[in-house]
Amino acid sequence: MLGFVPPLPQQPGRPPSAGHMIVCGDDALARRLAVELRYIYGERVTLLLPPGRDANSPETPLTQRGRAAALFGRMSAAMNRAGNGGGATGDSGDSGDSGDTNAGVEAVRIMEAPEPSDDVLEEAGIDRAAALALVYDDDERNIRAALTARRLNPRLRLVIRLYNRKLGQHLEELLDQAAAVAMPGIDRALLDASTTVLSDADTAAPALAATALTGSSKVIQAEGLLLRAAERPPPAPGESADPGLCTLALLSSTTNDPAGAEGSDSSGDEAPRLLPDERAVAGATGRGTVVLEAISRADPDRPATRMGGRGAPLAQIFSRRLRWSALGFALAAVALVVASLLTTEDTALHSAYLTLLDLLGMNDPAEDASAARQIIQILSGIAGLLLLPLLIAAVLEAFGTLRTASSLRRPPRGLSGHVVLLGLGKIGTRVLVRLRELGIPVVVVEEDSDARGIPLARALHVPTVIGDVTQEGVLESAKVYRARALLALTSSDTTNLEATLYARSVKPDLRVALRLYDDEFATAVYRTLRTAHPQALTRSRSVSHLAAPAFAGAMMGRQVLGAIPVERKVMLFAALEVAGHPQLEDRTVEQAFRAGAWRVLAIDATPPADRTPDLAALPPFDPEGDATPPPSSLVWDLHPGYVLRAQDRVVIAATRRGLAELLRRQRSAAPRQ
Repeated sequence: MLGFVPPLPQQPGRPPSAGHMIVCGDDALARRLAVELRYIYGERVTLLLPPGRDANSPETPLTQRGRAAALFGRMSAAMNRAGNGGGATGDSGDSGDSGDTNAGVEAVRIMEAPEPSDDVLEEAGIDRAAALALVYDDDERNIRAALTARRLNPRLRLVIRLYNRKLGQHLEELLDQAAAVAMPGIDRALLDASTTVLSDADTAAPALAATALTGSSKVIQAEGLLLRAAERPPPAPGESADPGLCTLALLSSTTNDPAGAEGSDSSGDEAPRLLPDERAVAGATGRGTVVLEAISRADPDRPATRMGGRGAPLAQIFSRRLRWSALGFALAAVALVVASLLTTEDTALHSAYLTLLDLLGMNDPAEDASAARQIIQILSGIAGLLLLPLLIAAVLEAFGTLRTASSLRRPPRGLSGHVVLLGLGKIGTRVLVRLRELGIPVVVVEEDSDARGIPLARALHVPTVIGDVTQEGVLESAKVYRARALLALTSSDTTNLEATLYARSVKPDLRVALRLYDDEFATAVYRTLRTAHPQALTRSRSVSHLAAPAFAGAMMGRQVLGAIPVERKVMLFAALEVAGHPQLEDRTVEQAFRAGAWRVLAIDATPPADRTPDLAALPPFDPEGDATPPPSSLVWDLHPGYVLRAQDRVVIAATRRGLAELLRRQRSAAPRQ
């Protein structure tokens, strides 16, 4: 049974308009994505949720409709305050947004249905929709709905949430082929954007893993590009901050206050300022910065991390004591061969042969031989007696190693400087892979021995503790008192908070990052932990908050390379075609920069006909003066006077509203058909 619940005043039963967008999901990501599309991009949105209460999800204690209505109500109120001249509630510097985000904006249309079936999608207006997002937590449900939606509307832009990367690639190819067959002669650019498969775990994992690194490094690796940013403390009086390639953000003025909270959309003038201009950077005293340190290609020669664990080195099969015993036996055998050579006139090969037979007890007694030969034979027999227990021990140890190869490894003695990772669900598993790629030692704590990431931890030989983190002794087993950081990434806010508080009681200066859903709750937790432990780094992150901007960009048909958190705000890195953007085309890099909205970081100068999605396949080019880059090159460290051409593709850093404004201006500038 379908239900329609207007969270804000609107016309009941109003049918969806042409070009609207549909979001189908069952968790926080669906609601956050609907907020992005409605209140940031100004799109008309229909949100399809399962009915009733989700008792199994600790993140949604309210009904699905109640949670969505509360979220939309808070966002609408914030937007109305901004439209009426109130404090800044969005990304700093995005005051140019207008129209759809002012008072009286139409609310999100909410429907309820257990499954996105044919009838449900038709009532949601699938035949008139411009885009559909399928962000259920179940991959199978998303795939089934995607196949149905492509059949009902071949022109529909699909954004699908899938955890399985390989399956996602195959599904994307299949759905693109179906669209090409249904629409012969479709433009290549439209076909490339017709299906996008994303994973919220892959999107959020780099930012979560970065919180475990000293210096708060932020790394975005996508499409072969490696963008590295870092937080830097405020400069000392009389000193100027190093801007790196450019300054991406000014941290909030409360960063150095032990009782201060991370800046967010509701922090007013104290909030972090994204993409500030040089004057704002120079005038910001006492504020830390986030600077872009480097843009480079990901290392293609770096060997991939082996995930299968097919073999084990000799040191892991046999114990050290057994290896030393085998070495001693081998040296004794060599000594006997040398003694035979020195006391007899035999050849080296024959001496070694006779000694081997003596060791194995297979030689006849040397009754007619010299005394020296008889003594050597007796010594060889004694050494041979030692060979039998050595071989038995080797067989037993090898058997035991192979039997326990599938078991989880315990944290070794003396381990220190590692990261304690709580939870091996979808998010925790991806963060584990990321930490291993960075070469950071990890100890995992997981309550469920059948959790999704347990086979991966076993294959990578990651030390794992099975137990409830809220029980005494579990975190001690993970050596948390000698760890460098704690990443609490379970799906329960209360579990993450309880584990963090206990870990801080054991090690007050422990670096901590929590996965928390509710922003207000996260702010209260952050402020309390900062007050109690002012010298320790504390971060709280929401996976849906990190992932939703990338999904929203894909819904708009744009390639979002990644997102990084700046306190409780999000900055996007996106790839755009210059053609059709009046704010970029025929402007210099300096003129195209808009403080608080967007900034050009790199340019792909490849001719459109030869362009490939892989930006890493292009050779780098560092311009000098007004030099023009050669064809098929990737340009960073841009000269301010470089003129952006229509055929260029650019990599930009943008706020959420900045990217939305670029897309709105592009649509308004496009000629009407």
